[in-house]
Amino acid sequence: MNRLKLGIPKGSLQDATLDLFARAGWKISVGSRSYVPSIDDLEIECLMARAQEMARYVETGALDAGITGHDWVVETGAQVDELAELIYAKQRLARVRWVLAVPEDSAIHRPEDLEGKVIATEVVKITERFLERHGVRARVEFSWGATEVKVPKLADAIVEVTETGASLRANRLRIVDTVLESATVFIMNSTAARDSWKREKVDNLILMLQGAIAAANKVGLMLNVRRGDLPAVLGVLPALKNPTISELSDPEWVAVNTIIEEAVVRQILPKLKAANAQGIVEYPLNKIVL
Repeated sequence: MNRLKLGIPKGSLQDATLDLFARAGWKISVGSRSYVPSIDDLEIECLMARAQEMARYVETGALDAGITGHDWVVETGAQVDELAELIYAKQRLARVRWVLAVPEDSAIHRPEDLEGKVIATEVVKITERFLERHGVRARVEFSWGATEVKVPKLADAIVEVTETGASLRANRLRIVDTVLESATVFIMNSTAARDSWKREKVDNLILMLQGAIAAANKVGLMLNVRRGDLPAVLGVLPALKNPTISELSDPEWVAVNTIIEEAVVRQILPKLKAANAQGIVEYPLNKIVL
């Protein structure tokens, strides 16, 4: 039997990744001390690895494919195929940024002000290339964690990853510049990508994962409405493209089916009712394949 060796990120992305796979249709079970999770697909063999190391394992062929951040592909310089972005992160469906940050009262207001300074970060190579682009000479030190607390006593500035900026603000840090924007990516070993079976398996995985991401925070709405009231109902509904309108057994009525953001349902339902919509049903979505 053909099998795909797939890397699942261990650490901050782990829970979000397992949840995404579950919504896409694959159940992955991870033991508290195990690096070899089980998956309900006999054609896939999973292995847990830190996102920081994933690209190296995929590059060498220890893994056929894996999920990691674009930032770690850049940082390691690994030669892998980035097949697709999967726009999800630890806290929300979004890209993340590696930012240059300093204490609120720092005299540093632009990258050029870092000349001769000390910068702490996990992404040493990315930071060094950023400084080179700005013609700045500074010392970049690797940080093993808790980077936010190293300024101003242990470093003049940091380069740290952020989704919302909340942690930086909580530590009284000010963002000076964006060093790199990143997203979670599905990567594949170049040799494995030329294997037709493995590539088809990966393409199908990506299709389902992206469908699950597209469905996140969205719901379906079904309702019935008289033909005469249809324009008013359509005026209320935002739509993915255009609502689906179907004939009913009573020629005076039609059924309307659409997809909307879950956050706007509470504003739209009263308006639909006021527009004379009836039998309104909200239902959850697992995947949207565009």
